[in-house]
Amino acid sequence: MTLAIIGGIVVLAVLWVIMLYNGLVKLTNRVKEAWSDIEVQLRRRYDLIPNLVETVKGYMQHESGTFEKVTSARTAAMKAESGSLEDRGKAENMLSGTLKTLFAVAENYPDLKANTNFLELQRELSDTENKIQASRRFYNANVRDLSIKIESFPNNLLANKFGFKTMEFFDNDEENPAVREPVKVKF
Repeated sequence: MTLAIIGGIVVLAVLWVIMLYNGLVKLTNRVKEAWSDIEVQLRRRYDLIPNLVETVKGYMQHESGTFEKVTSARTAAMKAESGSLEDRGKAENMLSGTLKTLFAVAENYPDLKANTNFLELQRELSDTENKIQASRRFYNANVRDLSIKIESFPNNLLANKFGFKTMEFFDNDEENPAVREPVKVKF
């Protein structure tokens, strides 16, 4: 009888370890999938920006500083792809800020606002920005779930032994003025 109880406890412990390990693998893969979704939307945004800039250039010859900022922010964001998540977040937030400036400047050009290509590109970019935000929220929710599972007792005892680590959140950079403040347009 004692042997059966000990055997039952061992079986339950093994089942718990297997379930914990599989749960951590599942959450880790969800985080990776969520990050992949973010990268797809970022790539889409990178591809749209040159078309938008070219469309706007024809209308705004004296706004070259704005174009340069958008182009350099896009380049910095693309270079940050191989960097840390924090560096990537800062670069992406800077790009978002420069795009806001571009659209704010475009408000002063009625012919441009009526241009079909510009309106379509603006709609596409706006849609992409919304998808990036949704993807960020999905990613951060999965990172949160993984972190809770890894850091909770007694899971933390085995999660560390199996090599599971918490991942970084992909947040807005609150210290970046482009994220916090409204866009200022000066002529």
